[in-house]
Amino acid sequence: MWPTLVKIGPLELGTFGLMAALGFLAAYLVFRAEVRRRGLPVPLASDALVAAIVGGLIGARLNFIIEYWEAFVVNPWSFIWSRYGFTWYGGVLGGALGVIIILKIRRQALGRYADAVAPALALGYVFGRAGCQLSGDGDYGVPSDLPWAMAYPRGLVPTTERVHPTPIYEMIIFLAIFFVLWRLRKLDKPPWWLFALYLVLAGVERFGIEYIRTNEPLAAGLTEAQLVSVALVVGGGLWLAFLEARRRRAESAR
Repeated sequence: MWPTLVKIGPLELGTFGLMAALGFLAAYLVFRAEVRRRGLPVPLASDALVAAIVGGLIGARLNFIIEYWEAFVVNPWSFIWSRYGFTWYGGVLGGALGVIIILKIRRQALGRYADAVAPALALGYVFGRAGCQLSGDGDYGVPSDLPWAMAYPRGLVPTTERVHPTPIYEMIIFLAIFFVLWRLRKLDKPPWWLFALYLVLAGVERFGIEYIRTNEPLAAGLTEAQLVSVALVVGGGLWLAFLEARRRRAESAR
């Protein structure tokens, strides 16, 4: 593990922060390329990036605070400014809200931008999980005796027990999701189709990986992440079904 890159007095540059920054950059480059290909205003991509970063960081931290409220109230200041403790679903929702606000202010159609950002979200997540792996921030899995199981003795949340390296699993899966979305992005589909597909794929991935994570069940034997995943899969699936039904109605009306 390599949690800290540089430390000067009280200031530290961690590997998680570095990978998060690289993730935002990679996602931005993919998003900008798609915005240009789709004939949308390219300068707006930079504004959307800033909104996604600000909203994503705030949302990810708020989600983490809610999830670990008892620990937060003990020492809220250090909890807020800790260099780890960001929850992915909160980041996605916060980032999405930030981008929606910007697009609404600029009076842009949301659907075309949502499809343009879908592959970028998947790629950005790959870098985020790379940061989790390098920093050992506790996102690893349950104990395992598989040949590739790992210990994280020098991580931010250390463990000397060999466990599933779930950040690596998720990096591989989300890289595959990125390539799927990237290959499908040029299909003649209605707005929101690619984004809805992203919701389904991301939800299925997280639901499955939770079975070998260390998170405690919240309700019905499912973790908080799994409950959100179910909502994503159902919502994305219904969205895809609605778009397909509307397409068939339009074809029959011709």
